Amino acid sequence: MANEQRLAAMTGNEAVAHALRQIDPDVIAAYPITPQTDIVQYYSQFVSDGLVKTEMVTVESEHSAMSATIGASAAGARAMTATSSQGLALMWEMLHIASGYRLPIVMPVVNRALSGPINIHCDHSDTMGALTTGWIQIYAESAQEAYDNAIQAVRIAEDPRVLLPTMVCDDGFITSHGIENVSLLPDEVVKGFVGEYKPSKFLLNISDPVTVGPLVLPDYYTELKFQQAEAMKAAKQVILEVAEEYAKISGRKYGLFEEYKMDDAERVVVVLSSAAGTAKAVVNQLRAKGEKVGLLKPRVLRPFPAEELVAALSGAKAVAVMDRAETFSTQGGQLFTELRAAFYDAPKRPLMRGYVFGLGGRDTTVREIGKVFEDLRGDLERGSVSEKYTHLDVRV
Repeated sequence: MANEQRLAAMTGNEAVAHALRQIDPDVIAAYPITPQTDIVQYYSQFVSDGLVKTEMVTVESEHSAMSATIGASAAGARAMTATSSQGLALMWEMLHIASGYRLPIVMPVVNRALSGPINIHCDHSDTMGALTTGWIQIYAESAQEAYDNAIQAVRIAEDPRVLLPTMVCDDGFITSHGIENVSLLPDEVVKGFVGEYKPSKFLLNISDPVTVGPLVLPDYYTELKFQQAEAMKAAKQVILEVAEEYAKISGRKYGLFEEYKMDDAERVVVVLSSAAGTAKAVVNQLRAKGEKVGLLKPRVLRPFPAEELVAALSGAKAVAVMDRAETFSTQGGQLFTELRAAFYDAPKRPLMRGYVFGLGGRDTTVREIGKVFEDLRGDLERGSVSEKYTHLDVRV
C-alpha cells in the first residue's frame, strides 16, 4: 500500500530539490546555470536551514563541480551535482572519468539547447551528445516523474550490479519552471528506500587501499570497458526491479517506457519528455473520432531497451519518432536512428519516419503533432514513407 503523501504545487526544479533533500547526500558540488540554477539554490537553503547534513561545495565552474563530485564519490561519499546545456558540455571529459571509475553519481540535468547561437530554452542536444559517456539516462515528462526518477536513480546507480553514474533529465522551463501538483513521499520513507550508501571499495578505506586514477594501457583497457558495457546491460533489469519496489511505496509504477493507448494502435508517435503530454492530448482527440492511434514515451535511453521497444511497436503499421535534437548525421535524430536500427532483424517492421522538432524551446502544439499523425496516414495509404526524416516546424 502506498504511504500517505503530501500534495504540493511546485516547479519541477523544486520537486527535484525536495527529492535531493530527502536523499540527503553526503556531498553536493554546485555551480549555477539556467534553467537548472534553482535546484541547487533551493538546496543551499536546505543546507543553511540545517534540514540536511550535506557538505555543499560551491565551485567556480561545472567542470569543477563534476571534478569535486568525482573526488567525493571516489572517497566513499554519496555525491551529487546538477547542470544544464553548456554546463554539461564543460563537464565532458569528467563524465567519462565518472563512468570509467564506476562511481554511482546521480546528476539531475535540466535539458537546454547547446550554443551557438546562445539559447537558454529546451531541447535535448545536451544529453543526446552525452549518450556515449557511459552514464545511464532517465527522462521525465512531468515534475512528478522528475521527483520520482531522482529517488529511484540512487538505488539504480548504487546497485553492485551497476555502479554507473546516472543522469535524470527533464525539460528546461517547460518542466523545470512549470508549476504542477506533486505528491511527495514522507521523508523517512525516502530515506528508508535509498538506504545508507556503503561502498565496497573507496579511496579513504585505509584497511583495504585502492588506486584511483591509474594509467591503463592496452593490456587491460579493453577489459575495463567491457565491464562497463556489461554493467550497462545489467542496469536494464535493475531499473525494472527498483521501479517495482518504488511502486510499493508510492503507488506509481514506472518501466523502461510508457505505452499510451497502444493496444490496437496502427499509427504511433514515439517522443520523449514533456512533448509526450501534448501527444497524449492529440491521441485522445483522434481516438474520440475512432482513429487507432497511440503514443510510446521512452523513459530510459541508456541502456537502450531495443528488444522491448521492438516488441511494443511491432503491432503498429506506421511509426513516427520525434527527436528534440539535431545530430547532423543527415539520417535523423538519435532516438530515430537507434530505434530504426533496432528493427533491422525484426520479422515485423512498421513504416517509420523521423522528425526533428522543438529546437531551442520552440513550442510544439497539438497542431504540429496532429500533422505527424496525418503524415503517418499518408504513408499507410501509399504503403511507403514519403520522407525518411524532416524538421517538423521550420517556418516557410
